[in-house]
Amino acid sequence: MLEAIIFDMDGTLFQTNSILELSLEDAFQRLREQQLWNDATPIDKYREIMGVPLPQVWETLLPLHSIEVREAMDEYFLERLIDNINNGKGALYPHAQEMLAELKNMNYSIFIASNGLSPYLKAIVEYYHLDKWITETFSITQIHTLNKVDLVSTIIKKYGVSSGAVVGDRLSDIKAAKANGLLSVGCNFDFAKQEELSEADRVINDLRELAAVLPL
Repeated sequence: MLEAIIFDMDGTLFQTNSILELSLEDAFQRLREQQLWNDATPIDKYREIMGVPLPQVWETLLPLHSIEVREAMDEYFLERLIDNINNGKGALYPHAQEMLAELKNMNYSIFIASNGLSPYLKAIVEYYHLDKWITETFSITQIHTLNKVDLVSTIIKKYGVSSGAVVGDRLSDIKAAKANGLLSVGCNFDFAKQEELSEADRVINDLRELAAVLPL
């Protein structure tokens, strides 16, 4: 039996889509008001890169804007995301809480390893009371490399994990598992890409399937 399960957050436990478009529209509306943007909100482009650290998001969405503008948008977007979470406009994936409770009852240690910023992750954990099951939540901003391989390694070293699984929807999660000698479980959810999921050891289509694909 594995010791620990390490979850991605966006697109794995939390339905980021539920607040993504709303928060991104708020951010780009502010740019329009500042006469720094004239086009439609690039929601499709954001979905293509979903899962990368936010500084990389703004480099992609605003390649011609200054670092100062990108940093301001990063801060404002985070504010809008948190407000929308706290106003109940977000959602976990179906059965997420039941699944976490089941894994906790099976004596797994449960962690979050996410590219999201710490205040954003904290808002989700607190609003949905996930700390009942999750030992600790780790943000990519806690390490200087901004690489999920290293973030998962940080968890392994801190807690002395000798066996476990990484559960996520993107290639970065799968690579983080394999590089650290862990089982990779791909989630075939909103942002997943089939060519990336093909590299996972296991693939699930619903969080209720997770316990069944873990080694006994």
